[in-house]
Amino acid sequence: MCNRIAQMEDKLLTDQMLPLNALGSRRSQIKVFTMKSDIEIARECKLERIEKIAQKVGIDPQDIYPYGHHIAKVPLSYIDEEKASKSNLILVTSISATKAGIGKTTVSIGLDLGLNKIGKKAVVVLREPSLGPCFGMKGGAAGGGYAQVLPMEKINLHFTGDFHAVTSAHNMITALMDNYFYQRRKEMPPLKQVLWKRVLDVNDRGLRKIVQSLGGQSNGVPGESGFDITPASEIMAILCLATSREDLRRRIENILLGYRYDGTPFTVKDMGCAGAICVLLEDALMPNLVQTTENTPAIVHGGPFANIAHGCNTILATKLGMSVADYTVTEAGFGADLGAEKFLDIKCRKAGLCPKLTVLVATCNGLKMHGGVPADQIKEPNMEGLQRGFCNLDRHVRNLQDFGQTVLVAFNRFANDTDDEIKCLIDHCEKDLGVRCVVNDGFAHGGEGAKELAQAVVETIEKNPSKPLNFTYQDEEAPKAKIEAVAKKIYGAESVSFSEKAMKMLKLVHDSGLDHFPVCVAKTQFSFTPDPKRVGAPTGFNFDIQDIVINQGAEFIVAIAGEMMRMPGLPKVPAAEQIDIDSDGNITGLS
Repeated sequence: MCNRIAQMEDKLLTDQMLPLNALGSRRSQIKVFTMKSDIEIARECKLERIEKIAQKVGIDPQDIYPYGHHIAKVPLSYIDEEKASKSNLILVTSISATKAGIGKTTVSIGLDLGLNKIGKKAVVVLREPSLGPCFGMKGGAAGGGYAQVLPMEKINLHFTGDFHAVTSAHNMITALMDNYFYQRRKEMPPLKQVLWKRVLDVNDRGLRKIVQSLGGQSNGVPGESGFDITPASEIMAILCLATSREDLRRRIENILLGYRYDGTPFTVKDMGCAGAICVLLEDALMPNLVQTTENTPAIVHGGPFANIAHGCNTILATKLGMSVADYTVTEAGFGADLGAEKFLDIKCRKAGLCPKLTVLVATCNGLKMHGGVPADQIKEPNMEGLQRGFCNLDRHVRNLQDFGQTVLVAFNRFANDTDDEIKCLIDHCEKDLGVRCVVNDGFAHGGEGAKELAQAVVETIEKNPSKPLNFTYQDEEAPKAKIEAVAKKIYGAESVSFSEKAMKMLKLVHDSGLDHFPVCVAKTQFSFTPDPKRVGAPTGFNFDIQDIVINQGAEFIVAIAGEMMRMPGLPKVPAAEQIDIDSDGNITGLS
């Protein structure tokens, strides 16, 4: 999302002509206009009623559940496994994230627009934005420029209430658990170890660690607790991995809340309230249908972060997209080492999915930062800095190829990029790595600017589709070995260390018979290492695991690396300071 901000900051001159013939572009010149804000572009788009959008992919308007004129829930009955198996699934991921932005969501939407422009039946499937980052760092997360999903204000804010439903369901479990032991305090002790906390979809560092139930016996049992942000909730992970209502209930019943004094686990099923939690999530389980800036259908559903959770939209949304379109474009959060690894090792493993192609997004600005160029100098031409940053791109490409994926690099064009730099990157990809690299102009020109990328994607899938997935580890391996495999094979670590707390939790995992679960590493998005300042592609480092979280309902183990926190804080100048609304109800600042 920083991508669009950086591009707008360049203050392009109206009608400035940029020669692109040296890059083998679809035309010799491309006109670049002064960019308006995302919200201005969104308001200029004439939205079609959601019933018409549904019809474009064969969904009967009588079957949808409208949320106003431009948003709707789609019933699960439209998921067709046979049709889904014939769709071309395309994963969009990126080089390691930087403060300069990479623009993965924008490229995903642009690719979808480009595919539709060249006559393909395509749908983009994305995650929902979280209020925390929207009012913290990002200011919005619905794409950018002329490659957005709309209505962007509603998608960026409360949307259809899915995040609120997850928050309510999670905190309902907490309240019911507290009440369960409060009402039985005379005949049974509380849990020896409580693993379940609370969540809130706000960046609030003051809630990371709290003391609860003060003020007397009537207020409950005092104790330490804390809050995670809603995208880190196990309920969010369960929502994203559930394949049906029945599977949702089963997973909720299996949520591990803590351990009794005799060492036995205590789950949601023990409280008998799984049905109530399913009721709270009934509407949230259905995928959301919206549209793009060019009135093509888009599905937006689920929202776990890839740095603290598994970072993928729901299995139901992905399969819905694959059921109604010939090409389904989806993304995985942050860089390929975080989102793509979890998409492949967790989501695809459990859902039986395999992308036909992975598109790896790269920018000159991002590569320069990974090449050690200071952030305030990345807009200046710097061939040496760019080339030093290739190591980050190279490792991501190799990692994806090790999974069996065919990789295509999408160069996300910024206004300050020079022809020489772009040509250098394309030559490196095609001559040194043997992977195709195509310039993407979806931000500035929508589907027209992404036609070349779309055509390259179609051609690559037809001529050289991905092979069957080769996972980083096998189910039967112990969690410790799985974590070590990810750290060494994906991140490039030389060694992996586990804190005493993490080792105790791994023993609980083993004693609980959960060794077969996949692992989800929570770490900084800015580096292959647990240290966000170590850019590029470091090697020879130790990978430090501080804690283990058991997500028994979601059916994976979270390994927390370094100082990673599951409740973010706000920056010095939060995006909230720029967000406003006028007397006519027009929102500003979501850009």
